[in-house]
Amino acid sequence: MTDTQIYDLIISNARVVRPGKDTVDLLDIGISQGKITALAPKLAAEDAAQVVDAEGKLAFPGLVDAHMHTGIYNPLAQDARSESRAAAMGGVTSSLNYMRTGQYYLNKGGPYRDFFPEVLALSEGNFYVDYGYHLAPMMKEHIGEIPDLVADHGVTSFKIFMFYGSHGLHGRSSDQSEFLMTPPGEKYDVAHFEFVMRGVKKAMELHPDKKDIISCSLHCETAEIMTAYTKIVEEEGIHTGLRAYHESRPPHSEGLAIAIASYLAHETDCVNINLLHLTSAKALDSAARMSLAFPHINFRKEVTIGHLLLDVDSPCGCHAKVNPPIRPREDVEALWQAVLDHKVDWIVSDHACCKEEMKTDNKQPDQIFLAKSGFGGTEYLLSGLISEGGRRGMSYNHMAELVSANPARRFGLPTKGDIAPGYDADIVLVDPAKGFVVSAENSPSAQGYTPFEGQELTATVMQTYLRGHLIYDNGNIVGEPRGQYLKRPT
Repeated sequence: MTDTQIYDLIISNARVVRPGKDTVDLLDIGISQGKITALAPKLAAEDAAQVVDAEGKLAFPGLVDAHMHTGIYNPLAQDARSESRAAAMGGVTSSLNYMRTGQYYLNKGGPYRDFFPEVLALSEGNFYVDYGYHLAPMMKEHIGEIPDLVADHGVTSFKIFMFYGSHGLHGRSSDQSEFLMTPPGEKYDVAHFEFVMRGVKKAMELHPDKKDIISCSLHCETAEIMTAYTKIVEEEGIHTGLRAYHESRPPHSEGLAIAIASYLAHETDCVNINLLHLTSAKALDSAARMSLAFPHINFRKEVTIGHLLLDVDSPCGCHAKVNPPIRPREDVEALWQAVLDHKVDWIVSDHACCKEEMKTDNKQPDQIFLAKSGFGGTEYLLSGLISEGGRRGMSYNHMAELVSANPARRFGLPTKGDIAPGYDADIVLVDPAKGFVVSAENSPSAQGYTPFEGQELTATVMQTYLRGHLIYDNGNIVGEPRGQYLKRPT
């Protein structure tokens, strides 16, 4: 850039999609030093070192995929490389990952003062997109560490897995302490959940300047009900595949867990509560009832793209095993109605790369209860939402709220989630008229399959820019990893 040039890059002729707006306007985007510095109908080309003509493509703010599980089934450094490439393909520029001690992830216990620096060291230099972490306090010592995690590492969101009481990641667990690697005599139960919320509340009090972005997220399923229903489903032998898994983890288990979590939030005055990956009409109903019962609790509701694009009759079978389960079509339609009615706050991928050799049992590949839980999908988050949401009449602006602005605001990323001066130049160029058929062989993910295989999507992410740098271009990852750790608030 010369002394007379004021922009490193101008993206011209872009149909800019902004959250909170009612229109999509044809504008030029001026970028300097990784930030958006101008947004106008026409910027002078001679003022920029480089000009890229968007040719009327949609320009979305970079997606904030607020629910990913990088490193759950594969070594973290390796997973960060491959799965953040998939994120870039999907238009994701900020990846927020759930992390905990115990089996899977780093397969070790201990305090976060020892554990989390190792996570950061393994992450550095391996993410193609910006990245951050949510942490789960699994034992008493972790609860005491919450204020320091906020202050020292910028971790402002904490998770509770309600179903781990007597259930493991994939089904029944005979030894909770072995699975979670918690100290002898400690239990991961409702009482622990209460004390986690008290710890989060204490962090809000100790860090009043960050109180609005400190939150507690919950995976809401009830272990005892799931254990009982799993036994019933297996003994009856009526259902198989995804329907069997749905029947074994019934929607009222979600609804009850939401009610329990909400009362605990009321009891502890832990006011920022995120209800993760809601999957059913009963879960939505319970969340609505709790919002009325406890209006002082700032509930946020999350849905995944997998639960919006798949149902129990999808041909993918065990490849779509996930917690909570994929549901019948009537629940899928209930989720979509909630999205359209602005009763869902953000949409995520819940991306967890689980390779074929690990996903299903070698001898009984169709046995759902032997399959591992979780699958990838971050690379189809925006295309899937535009395709199915557009068919249902969603506006692009609403979509941008759900995949960019809302999670950015909740989780302490004030420089992410919009296309406006002062924001990071995280920009996704999308061709809404260029359809494609999903095929795992075209994904940079290391998973090797996708439960979305064969689905026809109507929109394609063409380019992804991270802080003004092109990181994905029409099927190709560009350059080396340049993702930065998101110490929140950024």
